[in-house]
Amino acid sequence: MQRRRFLGLTAAGAATAALAPALTACGSEATGGDKKIRLIAADYGDKPTNSSKKYWDSLAREFESKNKGIKVDVSVYSWTEVDKKVADLVAAGKAPDLAQIGAYADFAAVGKLYSAEQLLSIPTQADFISSIAKAGEVHRVQYGLPFVSSTRLLFCNQKLFDKAGIAKAPESWSELQAAAKKLQASGVKMPYGLPLGPEEAPAETMMWMLSGGGSYTNNIGVYTIDSPENIKTFEWLRDELVGKGLTGSGDPARTNRQEVFDAFTRGEVGMLNGHPTLMQQADAKGIKYTMVPLPGVSGKARATMGVADWMMGFKQNGHRDQIGAFLDFVYSKENVLDFTSQYDLLPVTTPASAAMAKDEEHKQLRPFLKELPNAEFYPADKTSWAKVSKSIKEKIGSTVQKGGDPAAVLGEIQREAMATENAGR
Repeated sequence: MQRRRFLGLTAAGAATAALAPALTACGSEATGGDKKIRLIAADYGDKPTNSSKKYWDSLAREFESKNKGIKVDVSVYSWTEVDKKVADLVAAGKAPDLAQIGAYADFAAVGKLYSAEQLLSIPTQADFISSIAKAGEVHRVQYGLPFVSSTRLLFCNQKLFDKAGIAKAPESWSELQAAAKKLQASGVKMPYGLPLGPEEAPAETMMWMLSGGGSYTNNIGVYTIDSPENIKTFEWLRDELVGKGLTGSGDPARTNRQEVFDAFTRGEVGMLNGHPTLMQQADAKGIKYTMVPLPGVSGKARATMGVADWMMGFKQNGHRDQIGAFLDFVYSKENVLDFTSQYDLLPVTTPASAAMAKDEEHKQLRPFLKELPNAEFYPADKTSWAKVSKSIKEKIGSTVQKGGDPAAVLGEIQREAMATENAGR
């Protein structure tokens, strides 16, 4: 998963009618009568030796050997540039056939994408984990195809817990506060890491909303940012965690996630919410830790946050059949496992997820896999989400500062969210 943070139906008859001339018109794109499809993908590697380019090039060559007449051209860009690259190409009328990037909703909203039903075989569609597939829907039609996913757990530094005399990881807010107080008393610099700075404030915000019984939206997709549950959550954070000095001496509003991750790997943080990347980083530094589901108000939170990155097929070049054939290949169990295993990510299909869960090589990922079926995702189906996310990054940290007013801040973000949502209709 990008260290930032994480599918459909149009008129099938119309698409079919448009397909034949489009395919004929594009026949000259490749030599020898081959149809060429172009994929732009994000790079999940952190150095040239583990670049995603190697994976995609190998996969493309294997696909071509089994599907004569179809060529696959792959370009891989860093996460800092890939979303903009695709957006610029689409705006210039040069959309790729496929893009594997961070968001799909803007393209779906203006009719640029094929639906999942138009592209994928029925078995491939059925393989998607339902909670993730639903996150790819716009108006109940799946345009965003989940590519990889991740969930979040509470990480606890076992050495610091032992030193503070904490017998078990917390399951509720009261237990979390009690553990934080013991860590504080034993000299831990940051008993709980609360990164509400601009890097990934929407993620930490959503995790706390979920643990308090709320979320960004309700079950019909309407924003509920200033719900009573969410207001109470941030009042508790302000008064019972930050206000008691249990998040360290820094200002959570200016604290970014990577700063907290780095401090955890130095043994300076007792608890924090994290994803599999933190597991890798902590292992590399010899930190012993425990991972448990997010604590809730009175017990385990009803859900954790899930993050997904997306694959999408563009209509512009009319290569529906070729795109569909390639995607059915991409989403085979073996290929899904191959990619996710390389980067310690979670599969988005049930067969691959079940296989990973049984594999002893990936046993550390089992707690994350266990949470995936019930995970909730960002409201990525909303074209308003980008602006809402920006507003959260700018304002949410103030709710937990001394004198902060969660009701006022959340109410302001809610009004902005609804105005943006209504303006897009």
